[in-house]
Amino acid sequence: MIVVLIIGILLAIATPQWIKARESARQKSCLENLRQIAHAKETFAMENRKNTGDAVVQADLWPVYIKGSAFPSCPSGGTYTIGNVGDAPTCSQHGSY
Repeated sequence: MIVVLIIGILLAIATPQWIKARESARQKSCLENLRQIAHAKETFAMENRKNTGDAVVQADLWPVYIKGSAFPSCPSGGTYTIGNVGDAPTCSQHGSY
């Protein structure tokens, strides 16, 4: 009975920290995706002589400027807004970077 009590106390202490660490990792991954999108958008704009305020869509960036099998997605389930040239991309869950 004491062993079960000790295990319960340890779980009560460890679970909130584990949840916080998981959310922190998701947020860092999302911010890194936003940085990758921002860099790809800047590169696309320079190579295609786009001006500040010109629209950029996902098809402009992926797969040429963003490598991988798919366009980056938010690990927390948010959606990315690429925005125009000169604007920072944003996430519906974590804001902008």
